[in-house]
Amino acid sequence: MTSNAPSEPITLSAGPQFKGKPSKRLHIMAKPIGAACNIDCNYCYYLSKQDLLEYKKGCSPMMDEVALEHYIKSYIEAQNTPEIIFSWQGGEPTMLGLSYFEKVVQLQQQYCPDGVLISNDLQTNGTLLDDKWCQFLAKNNFLVGLSIDGPQMLHDAYRTNRAGRGTHQQVMKSVALLHQYNVKFATLTCVNNLTSQNPLEVYRFLRDEVKSPQMQFIPIVEPSSFRTTAPQTWKDDDQPRQGDKRLIPGHRNSIMESWCVTDHAWGNFLIAIFDEWAQNDIGKVFIQYFEAWVETWMGRNNPLCTLGPFCGKGLALEPNGDLYSCDHYVYPEYKMGNIQDRKIDAMAFSSQQQEFGFAKNKTLNSQCQECDYQFACFGECPKNRFIKTKQGEPGLNYLCAGWYKFFAHADRTFAYILRASGYPVKHGKFSDHAVKQARSPLNFKF
Repeated sequence: MTSNAPSEPITLSAGPQFKGKPSKRLHIMAKPIGAACNIDCNYCYYLSKQDLLEYKKGCSPMMDEVALEHYIKSYIEAQNTPEIIFSWQGGEPTMLGLSYFEKVVQLQQQYCPDGVLISNDLQTNGTLLDDKWCQFLAKNNFLVGLSIDGPQMLHDAYRTNRAGRGTHQQVMKSVALLHQYNVKFATLTCVNNLTSQNPLEVYRFLRDEVKSPQMQFIPIVEPSSFRTTAPQTWKDDDQPRQGDKRLIPGHRNSIMESWCVTDHAWGNFLIAIFDEWAQNDIGKVFIQYFEAWVETWMGRNNPLCTLGPFCGKGLALEPNGDLYSCDHYVYPEYKMGNIQDRKIDAMAFSSQQQEFGFAKNKTLNSQCQECDYQFACFGECPKNRFIKTKQGEPGLNYLCAGWYKFFAHADRTFAYILRASGYPVKHGKFSDHAVKQARSPLNFKF
């Protein structure tokens, strides 16, 4: 797929309506400061974009006020929905300063249609937040995604400032401020080669010390070629088969970055946290993955794009106005155009983006199609499908073995949770249909 692919807007069929017209909704992760950041996380996949996207050859490192107004106005006009969500990421967006986001809110109010709610979320490393920032975030109802990887030793291993010093103490000061000013926030925790080996230490710290309102766990998976090679453009020889030692981070011939989580470590990480959550914290601690899977086992669509049958719902915007198919596909091959030249909705609903989104399901390999838990992940994020099955078929997810290990472990518990809550169980080996066919009750003990 290239930026020259056909890009005609789709025809919206009769469906949900808003203000007498077909409902139209899209989502963009805007990066108004691009890849610029005040800290230097070893595993950051985005810092390399400064070179890949030629920031140094004329692209502005920030979205100026004129471009910002154009984006906000265009983004609002591209949608017809009761709520419009703006997402601000980076890099580190708070480097733009508080006045920049005061201008954001002012422009949103200026262009907001009657009867529409505008919401904002902001992802930050937490090192620049202070009282004024938190007062602003609380007053304007921002949802903050706060990056924190666990206790100090684990967090500071990779999340360091430019001088190589850990950032944990600064982040914990921000945690205190977020609570003090009642700012809505969720914790974003990267699961790497270190944190994956300490799941309960990470979980209990987030639960008991940070008192995280919602936990999001992000597996760190990057082949060594990720800085220059776009997903789905890998060479055949660079795709080892499942179980190959070259897939072990740190191995002398590894194709992976050393800080990545392994497939089985990812599964074990989820299992350890899930068991503690299921025994002690259901209804008290909200973990994004687990909440989403409860819905999935019930038969509903997974709300997370990485685990649903289709993707392409989260576009990425660079500070110069270039729009890309996905946050993890910010490569020249997946550039859709520039919002200064083309309408946002024309790109978001184009045949190019449709092709990108449907490809996730259409390209499932045989192993995924035959898997008992296809419904739970649909091969997960395509950007991680750079290995082959043991039979040599390409397109398998690097984390496949870990995902399957977790699903097989948690299957019975998800069924129990749903039945105990009075909900149907549509999927899994303990579904209502399976239990009925077996003609025996589901016995369960935590």
